Amino acid sequence: MLNNKRLLFSLVVIIAIFFVSACGAGDKNSAGTKKSDVDKNSWNAIKEKGKIIAGTSGTLYPTSFHEQGTDELTGYEVEILKELAKRLDVEIEFKEMGFDGLLTSLNSGVIDIAANDIEITDERKEKVSFSDPYKFSYGTAIVRKDDLSGIKTLDDLKGKKSAGAATSIYMQIAREHGAEEVVYENATNEVYLRDVAVGRTDVILNDYYLQTLALAAFPDLNITIHPDIKYHPNDQAIVVKKDNNDLLNKVNDVLKEMKEDGTISELSKKFFNGADVSVKQDFDFQ
Repeated sequence: MLNNKRLLFSLVVIIAIFFVSACGAGDKNSAGTKKSDVDKNSWNAIKEKGKIIAGTSGTLYPTSFHEQGTDELTGYEVEILKELAKRLDVEIEFKEMGFDGLLTSLNSGVIDIAANDIEITDERKEKVSFSDPYKFSYGTAIVRKDDLSGIKTLDDLKGKKSAGAATSIYMQIAREHGAEEVVYENATNEVYLRDVAVGRTDVILNDYYLQTLALAAFPDLNITIHPDIKYHPNDQAIVVKKDNNDLLNKVNDVLKEMKEDGTISELSKKFFNGADVSVKQDFDFQ
């Protein structure tokens, strides 16, 4: 009888060890990512190391760029991120990269957050999580001033050379209308604009506010914003890793504070020539 009790106890111990081991080995999320890989970008991990790593391009005026003649990174979204880190009481480190690499770097854990005029879309929501929006805009088209690049509507994009980033929403729109893609590696606005002016490309589809400021910076170029093309109303936000809800909630809490105390509106007017991009506009769009 005693031997049977010892045998039964031993079996219970072995079974218990098996289940503990099985739970430890299965500590992964539905995508097969180890829990530790998800947690390293969580708010608790960021707070513990005292630093948040932000991805941005550094070449997109006026949202993320370097002051002329300096190495200082600034811009509408860069300054929002700096203020975000300050209010979260952590340091901020920026990693500059092309737009096409931002979401990949986010999901691989290289960066904690990303901001670079990134539009909220249903397709992107499947891969990443977005904060509350802080910029509302719509799409326009930069074309040659003397002939509007032979374009009257978006339907005339067929066969035209459209410059931009391969994975941007605006290149997708150009592609859907039959344009020929001309993709750049994290090029500056000047490169894009000059290529349209001299005929290497025909059109740049992009955000209205970004386009107006880009034109103002290069008034001598043979380019203009198309007077009749307005389309694709959209919202921009900070991006975090999919389902990183603790960090997302912290970001949203701070953004709410910054909206209520006028900080975001002030930053917008500073970088967008007096315009408040944090207010949603109401237009008739194509």
